[in-house]
Amino acid sequence: MVDYIVPCLLFAAAAATLRKKENAYDLMLSGAADGLKLMVRLLPCLILLLTAVGMLRASGAIEILSNWLSPFFSLFGIPPETAMLVLIRPISGSAALAVGADLMAQYGVDSLIGRTAAIMLGSTETTFYTISVYFGAAGIQKTRYTLPAALIADLTGFIVASITAKWLF
Repeated sequence: MVDYIVPCLLFAAAAATLRKKENAYDLMLSGAADGLKLMVRLLPCLILLLTAVGMLRASGAIEILSNWLSPFFSLFGIPPETAMLVLIRPISGSAALAVGADLMAQYGVDSLIGRTAAIMLGSTETTFYTISVYFGAAGIQKTRYTLPAALIADLTGFIVASITAKWLF
């Protein structure tokens, strides 16, 4: 069944354009050209973001910052062991998954830390990546209130994830 999804979508698009008496090939060609233009506009943002994440992880700055902020996280009920996850999640999804996997390997998947990390990974967003991709695609230069609001939403997600893990498990 899954093997037929793409051919069925192409057939449905062709049938819709025939019904409207439009040239399906020209429409698909212009859509592909628009997609390439969008990719060219987004590529510098993505390269910069991935380079910055790599540099932060390699330099050890994330670990130093997480050790320094552990008391702050404890104040909000967030386990200090998850401080690195809280710091890296808004920046990089793949790095956050690696940190989450490390936490689960070290403390166990059924531990409070492992379950808290899993809930955090599922209930928060890679804020900087998302903002750079969508704002870059739309050509928006100034994020205005988006970044502070998104980071507050992430902090809320981390706090609620911690509370949920403690309450349910």
